[in-house]
Amino acid sequence: MTVERTVVITGASGGIGRAAARLFAEQGANVALLARGQAGLDAAAAEVEEAGGRALALPTDVADYAQVEAAAKATESTFGPIDVWVNVAFTSVFAPFTEIGPEEFKRVTEVSYLGFVHGTRVALNSMLPRNAGSIVQVGSALGDRSIPLQSAYCGAKHAVNGFTSSVRTELLHRKSRVHITVVQMPAVNTPQFSWVLSRLPNHPQPVPPIYQPEVAARAVVHAADHPRRKQYYVGASTVATILGNRVAPALLDRYLARTGFDSQQTGDKASPDRVNNLWQPADGRRGHDYGAHGVFDDQAAARSPQTELARHPALTATALAGTALGAAAVLRGIRRRVSS
Repeated sequence: MTVERTVVITGASGGIGRAAARLFAEQGANVALLARGQAGLDAAAAEVEEAGGRALALPTDVADYAQVEAAAKATESTFGPIDVWVNVAFTSVFAPFTEIGPEEFKRVTEVSYLGFVHGTRVALNSMLPRNAGSIVQVGSALGDRSIPLQSAYCGAKHAVNGFTSSVRTELLHRKSRVHITVVQMPAVNTPQFSWVLSRLPNHPQPVPPIYQPEVAARAVVHAADHPRRKQYYVGASTVATILGNRVAPALLDRYLARTGFDSQQTGDKASPDRVNNLWQPADGRRGHDYGAHGVFDDQAAARSPQTELARHPALTATALAGTALGAAAVLRGIRRRVSS
């Protein structure tokens, strides 16, 4: 399917944003790529062109509203009106809250929350006068169920959910045909675990089950095409986590207190010279492209049956029911582990 539309993606140099850019390009879209690192942007732009789209690489720090606004203007000057805006860009710190400095916490919040606010504001400035367009927020199961060692990131993702719900009701009030939706993600094999600022003794890892970024990217593109739903869930683990937290949050607190530290680290000691991207792009200093995938390819699933089912409205109830049963089984297992 060829769709000649203009798409803006923040955090487009790696991970989910990078994979989504390729899929939009395969549809024939014009894709504006926003990120800080030039090496990643250049490689992403080449992939977009190779896939059949047109690319515009725009070095942008989403924490700075003026830079985001300038990127939107450059996009419209090159490609015309923005049809889809996808907010993905984030950064994080893996450490206990008491080991995260105030400026570090502020930086994570400015990128991972205010970056979404800035992107949404700029997108609405373009879309509301035309009464058309879709905004996709890349969320996380951690925006409903927080875990230890990621207080800044979890706080930002909770904030994105609250902010987006408020904006959605305002759009509904004005009967706007601009739509905003959230795609709640599971653990994804992205480069973040190689470049996130970490004070953990061992190499950080996503909490299994892990999915490839293409699984997440397919959900993003589907949400852009069908943005009327409030949110989409990617992966059975996301649905189980969110449902489980609604049913037994205190039980999950105790379970995560016991398991959440070890499950976010591999058995390998962290390298003393590991790079981090909190203040500067990682690919800018190392001079190479990290790509869409992280280092957990051998553990990551390339498909999600739950996500495939959830794309079809008639099957969504069946998918949720099956996942709810799975969540109940998970909770029973957690109860046994916590009480043992």
